Amino acid sequence: MTDNGPSPSHESSKAAPESLSANSEPATAPAGELLLIEKRGAEDQAPKGTYAFVSLGCPKNLVDSERMLGLLQLDGYRLVPDPEGADFVVVNTCGFIEQARAESFATIDEMLELKREGKTRGVIVSGCLAERQQEQLLEDRPEIDSLVGVFGREHVTKVADRLIGHLDEQRTVFRPAPVRALADTERLRITPRHFGYLKISEGCDRLCTFCAIPKMRGKHASKPLDVVLQEARELVDDGVRELIVVAQDTTYYGMDIDGQPRLASLLRELDQVDGLDWIRLMYFYPMYIDDKLLETIATARRIVPYIDMPLQHINDELLRRMSRRVTRQQTLDLLARMRGAIPELTLRTTFITGFPGETEEQVEELAEFIRAERFERMGVFTYSLEPDTPAAKLAGQVPAEEMQRRWNYLMEVQQEVAFDWTAAQQGKVLDVLIDSQVPGENAWRGRTRADAPDVDSIVYVTPTATIRAGQFVKCEVVAASGYDLVAVQLEDGR
Repeated sequence: MTDNGPSPSHESSKAAPESLSANSEPATAPAGELLLIEKRGAEDQAPKGTYAFVSLGCPKNLVDSERMLGLLQLDGYRLVPDPEGADFVVVNTCGFIEQARAESFATIDEMLELKREGKTRGVIVSGCLAERQQEQLLEDRPEIDSLVGVFGREHVTKVADRLIGHLDEQRTVFRPAPVRALADTERLRITPRHFGYLKISEGCDRLCTFCAIPKMRGKHASKPLDVVLQEARELVDDGVRELIVVAQDTTYYGMDIDGQPRLASLLRELDQVDGLDWIRLMYFYPMYIDDKLLETIATARRIVPYIDMPLQHINDELLRRMSRRVTRQQTLDLLARMRGAIPELTLRTTFITGFPGETEEQVEELAEFIRAERFERMGVFTYSLEPDTPAAKLAGQVPAEEMQRRWNYLMEVQQEVAFDWTAAQQGKVLDVLIDSQVPGENAWRGRTRADAPDVDSIVYVTPTATIRAGQFVKCEVVAASGYDLVAVQLEDGR
């Protein structure tokens, strides 16, 4: 719903939980399904204990999950594919909007039921929901063994040790947000081997009236440039070919260090990292996007012409009530500059409908804006009333049924734009990054430069030679299938 949260796919405005995989070959699973993560280079020794792990929410939370998985592995714990029979389960939660919280609560309750049945000994709850609710979560669900806040993740092994050792004198670990973002090295990655997320900062200084992220993740804290580069090289050494740059507010990088945005400088350094093929940019805020940054993106060797920039609305009155600090005209000017500076730019954005006070005229203004701008990738969220945000106190709350009607209307407007775009791709020859094989079929799933994993479209590739996940394959698009493309392999993968 915001720059800080997950972007909806073309099919849904709900962010799916991340499935877990870090095998020697990339693997995929339905959302939320647990896959075995093999301990790379593990010695033949008895583990301190076994655990299962469920990661929910956005890519920033996924990076936190990977860091906790790495810490637990290094400390001698062994991940198992099924929570039944595990010594304990870790649920890394999302607390972003009501829909995400409901999913987190349902997962926690499922794990607590296993505990009641004696099928696991303990349940550790971490992440944004734990940070947001803190002691209230323990009061409502006293069977939770431990809570680990967003910035308590570095202590997850101590929490596990206490649980395994039957020590319950401390059930919560919360730490203040750091002045500099925590390093995310020594991660046990969840994503398929060939792509990975690089978090360059933590927290957010924006005060959008609908968003509770700053309450959960604190003020903006940039990660030092040398640490970012170290993590990028570590990911490349682990097989990453596509690096996806994420943060709560990517364009604000460096402002807390010396008062100047430093994203352009960081990107120029990342563009020199050998072994990378694609660098993808997510979670831009429509401020601090200057000509230097656009030139950097346009002239880079590895940065793909793709920018994810949630706009939330286009009506001036609603932008003011949302405290977005931009106007309609500023947005129009920015979009023109971006498209003028970066050839073949793919723009992904998201909007909110049903914000308090939104009128039918303002919905139609947004629909006309969508028709005119023809965003290659777009999603819509219905407004989620967050009790601890200023927007919750605004007059003019829109009924849920009406918000859903507006969501349907705006997505129908975008569907026409999206289908026109896919139709225009027929006959083109594109580089496709192969993600996985379609189960039981002689076909593979992949993505073009215009597609981020999990939120954008898919290319279904018919192979004409040997093909495997993690390869770049030149393909000819032969058909459109709704939001997706159908293509035929032209050359061997590389």
